[in-house]
Amino acid sequence: MNQQQITNTSATLRLRSGQALSAGNQQQITNNQQPTTKRIVSLLPSATEIVACLGLTSALIGRSHECDYPPEAKNLPICTEATLNSNQKSSQIDVDVKTLLQQALSIYKIKVDLLEQLQPTHIVTQDQCDVCAVNFAEVEKALAQLTKSQPQIISLQPNLLTEVWADIQRVGQTLGVESEPILSQLQARINAITEKVKALPPETLPTVVALEWTEPLMGGGNWIPELIEIAGAKSLLAVKGKHSPYLTWEELIKANPDIIVILPCGFDLERTEQESQVLRQNPHWSGLKAVKNEQVFIVDGNAYFNRPGPRLVDSAEILAEIIHPELFHFGYRGKCWQEFSC
Repeated sequence: MNQQQITNTSATLRLRSGQALSAGNQQQITNNQQPTTKRIVSLLPSATEIVACLGLTSALIGRSHECDYPPEAKNLPICTEATLNSNQKSSQIDVDVKTLLQQALSIYKIKVDLLEQLQPTHIVTQDQCDVCAVNFAEVEKALAQLTKSQPQIISLQPNLLTEVWADIQRVGQTLGVESEPILSQLQARINAITEKVKALPPETLPTVVALEWTEPLMGGGNWIPELIEIAGAKSLLAVKGKHSPYLTWEELIKANPDIIVILPCGFDLERTEQESQVLRQNPHWSGLKAVKNEQVFIVDGNAYFNRPGPRLVDSAEILAEIIHPELFHFGYRGKCWQEFSC
């Protein structure tokens, strides 16, 4: 599905700032399309948000330990758990993740006994990143142990925005729900940004480095460079559609971006501020252009940028607000992003 197909749909349902659809719109979309027998378990936060934006929140019967949006999802039984301590410093988390992966061990565990009790008809999972959520092989292993149900697996594997939208469409098709109205509204919000920034002279667009981890340094890959471009800037040190790369300080110094946006995977705004303090300890930090000009920002990567679902559009709006405050004001400042005191 291309962007033109999304844009040409006639529906105009509103999905703003990650809010669920209104009850009336949910009724319109799901009427005669949502059998009461659907029992959905979501094993990653973005999948939970996709299911919810399609109007199927009431069909969710289980979630991962990280699913926290929409708020009512927090009341669902928790079907996974982490095998590492995420409260450690960034540097130690990185070491532990590498150790587990090198030993071919999973970072997450599935509660098979709970799945057996829940008897889901569908499980939404991912095959994109072993660090982000339960990997596909673990899901298949868990399902092989079930005796009371044989749920259908919907596996998501997006690296680009178009693939995120395609995943929303595929989840909708599999669950018998119309997705085009949602996709049309999401694309309309993207278009509202690009229509404004396309009038800016290319030579005036600032350069941006997104940091997805602070110790060691990692750039923001996959869809992050796309979001930066949509917001009216030039992305550095990461390739669109490719996994987030490890960076050296030499690379960051050489790039010397106009703006730095810090969005660690899995951290909210408060935790991001804490984990970003380590950057100040490097003697080259204060010499960076973005630091000198007070153009370093922290965002809530956990709720927005790290989740390949409908709130990536919120992420684009957050970036637009940061990069071009003279053009955009969506009301995210102070709640979803703030300046980092360098």
